[in-house]
Amino acid sequence: MDRATADYMGMMATIMNALALQDAFRQAGVEARVQSALNLEQVVEPYIRPKAMRYLEEGRVVIFAAGTGNPFFTTDTAAALRGSEIGAEVVLKATKVDGIYNADPHKYPDAIRYEKITFNEAISKNLEVMDATAFALCRDQKLPIRVFSINKPGALFRVINGENEGTLVHM
Repeated sequence: MDRATADYMGMMATIMNALALQDAFRQAGVEARVQSALNLEQVVEPYIRPKAMRYLEEGRVVIFAAGTGNPFFTTDTAAALRGSEIGAEVVLKATKVDGIYNADPHKYPDAIRYEKITFNEAISKNLEVMDATAFALCRDQKLPIRVFSINKPGALFRVINGENEGTLVHM
């Protein structure tokens, strides 16, 4: 399969995930809206920045789906882009591991986790937890990234409450 087709399929999968997340928020009594970079107006709203900003000002959760709407750009880059556009305080990157390591901790048990690392260090060391475009965009916008494990019980709660969880990528 060619890369562009695979990327579009991945973008559509993020729309399905966003709808599931929206429903979970609804069940928890939290109003959430899904905005998509791909046009699928019968199911989700199109991404419109001023509308997203208004939802956020009203206290709603906005779930961005379908990446940037363009193949060859990762969801990490889309998160950095949307975070920059809405003036987010931090990008949260939930992964299979509990932060950024100097080597793959699944292959190298002696890998060392960074508590903090600068954008330039992450880029120069080619740390593959996020792509270089996402790191560079966040660096240029002075938008920190918090990398943590989605599988660790309570990690997301701790991150949202500002606790020191995972790895902080900063200036």
